[in-house]
Amino acid sequence: MTGLVLKLGPHERVLINGAVIENGDRRSRLAVMTPNANILRLKDALHPEQVNTPVRRVCYIAQLVLSGDADAQEARLQLLRGIEQLGQVLLDADSRSHLAQAAMAVGEGEPYQVLKHLRALLPRENQLFAACPR
Repeated sequence: MTGLVLKLGPHERVLINGAVIENGDRRSRLAVMTPNANILRLKDALHPEQVNTPVRRVCYIAQLVLSGDADAQEARLQLLRGIEQLGQVLLDADSRSHLAQAAMAVGEGEPYQVLKHLRALLPRENQLFAACPR
C-alpha cells in the first residue's frame, strides 16, 4: 500500500481537498491514495486569531498552502522571506536546522514538511517571548 495513512481518534476532524471529514466513535485509519492531496488535521490548524507571532505567521502561510486556500507558487516567496526573517532572530543550532529544512521543503514543494519544521519552532518562540519583559 502506498500513500498517506491518517490515524484518526474518535470524532477527530481532518480537511482533505477542502472537505471537512469527521471520524466516527472509534479510532480509525484512512489511506489517502491521491498524491499531492491537500490534507490538514484540524486539531493542528492555526485559526486566524491565533496568528499573532512571527513563527505563527509563517506557519499560517504554509497551512493555507496545505489546505488549498493559497496558491503554492504565490506563497513560495512569502514563505522564503518569512523563513529568512526568522533566521535573523532564531540563532540557535536547532532552530537554524529547522529553518534550513523548512526552506528546503519550500523549494521541493512540500508544504506539510514546511509546516512540520516551522511548528517545531513554536516552543522556542514561546520561550523567547516569555523571557522578554513587558
